[in-house]
Amino acid sequence: MTINRRQFLHTSAALLSAGASGALPRFATAATPDGAAAATPVDGGTLTYAVPEDVTQLVSFLDTNTRNRNVSAKITEGLLRYNTRFEPQPLLATSWEISPDGLRYTFKLRPGVKWHDGEPFTSADVKFSLLAQQKLGPRGRISLANVERIDTPDPLTVSIVLSKPAPYLIKAFSSAELPIVPQHRYGDGDPLTSPNASAPVGTGPFIFEKWVRGSYVSLRRNPDYWRRGTPHLERVIFKVASDPAAISASLESGDAQAANNVGLADLARLARNPKLRVDDTYDAYLNNGAFLEFNNEHPALARPEVRHAIAQSLDRTFIRDNVYFRHTNVIDSPVPRVLSNYYDDSTFHYPFDPAAANAALDRAGYPRGADGTRFALRLTYLTSGDLKNAAGYTRAALAKVGIKVTILDGDLPTFLKRVYTDRDFDINLNGLGRLYDPSVGVQRFYWSDGARHPLVWINASHYQNPDVDHLFVQAATETDERRRAVLFRQAQQIVGRDLPVYPLVSIPSIQVYSTRVRNLNNSIDLMAGDFSDTWLDDKAPA
Repeated sequence: MTINRRQFLHTSAALLSAGASGALPRFATAATPDGAAAATPVDGGTLTYAVPEDVTQLVSFLDTNTRNRNVSAKITEGLLRYNTRFEPQPLLATSWEISPDGLRYTFKLRPGVKWHDGEPFTSADVKFSLLAQQKLGPRGRISLANVERIDTPDPLTVSIVLSKPAPYLIKAFSSAELPIVPQHRYGDGDPLTSPNASAPVGTGPFIFEKWVRGSYVSLRRNPDYWRRGTPHLERVIFKVASDPAAISASLESGDAQAANNVGLADLARLARNPKLRVDDTYDAYLNNGAFLEFNNEHPALARPEVRHAIAQSLDRTFIRDNVYFRHTNVIDSPVPRVLSNYYDDSTFHYPFDPAAANAALDRAGYPRGADGTRFALRLTYLTSGDLKNAAGYTRAALAKVGIKVTILDGDLPTFLKRVYTDRDFDINLNGLGRLYDPSVGVQRFYWSDGARHPLVWINASHYQNPDVDHLFVQAATETDERRRAVLFRQAQQIVGRDLPVYPLVSIPSIQVYSTRVRNLNNSIDLMAGDFSDTWLDDKAPA
């Protein structure tokens, strides 16, 4: 059974009417399209969720990699959560107020919340968390860039004071995006090396139990969770499978009740299984996409005409149809089309044309040698089955225009070090979240500060253009929506011509799960929800 994304989007009326009250409404989801949301939840049971690779840490505090986010949000909470219209809803904050000039955000915190080790949650934890992410977070450095100070007048009040407006900021406080961590677990040491990264203490519905690296992460129910009556599950296990085929097999055998990153070639077969559901609800918070990043420090790739030729060597329709089995769309701009006011693809036109690419490379002064090769490139890719397959296609496509490509394999830590620390690559296939606002998601693709102060997930190409920086800086503080849209469109037009990053296809957010699973998703960011509403229906076929 396949669940259409519309079934997810039309069911958020409860959240829309909830406002900023202290109550946390139920988030109806695509996991319950047949009326199961009305059924009485059953407590108990273990949900085993199969994942393709292990996490690098268990809190998305300073590493917002998707696999980290999905586990972290079950343990560690944010101030807010969001419905399908991006309207904020209460979580650790029960209410909030933004000053008329947009320079002060005041949050009232939920009373009586305790960390999993019994310590009280207070405004000091919020202040510590946000300031650390402003300094060291790959996205916090951008989303919190305008934070001047944070006031904590009492244990349950936080005021974030900005030097300039940040019109996107109210959308940034989700559990996975800006998690609130316990200050007492970090102390005065380096937060990057805190033991909380591998054995986290949070306020969420599940308590960290065990991490067997390369095998599984185990979480158990928080019996003292502030939201009474939840969670329903006794335990959640994130089980690492060896490859997409193993994930599919674990679903079919019942060893796992849910999974993402299922092999796309298997989806048609899994959808015919009456005991499984395939959910293709679009993740409108992350807006994930696949991109080809050019190392602008490479002599040949520093030239836009060479980057243009490589773009014309790639058939993105082939990638869509044969790598992603048509479960995705070709994208023509780094800004998601869903953000229609800001979208501009007018300069991203590089139609697949190997003949034109060959001619352009000849004109650029890179003739074929005796062996037919013009020059060689090293290709890295974000570790996932789909991008690995895209890497194989890219190597074959570029060989046809005389570019020899060597693929550099490795696990996620190797990839991150190779790309962001050692700069030991020439072209890079990356999966990046374009997110809910270009100031947070897209600016980092091109931000010159990422070249001067390297950090993971920021400007792997080391592109530097002061005009683009200026446009993004202006847009980040512009409160007039029409003017803000103009600034984003101008930035897209420049980077479309320069092309340090070539958009390829969107990355689908597909989950497959047993018909026993109810209320799997309770947040706009889908897999980064908290499973507090999830339960297992013993009456469903197993």
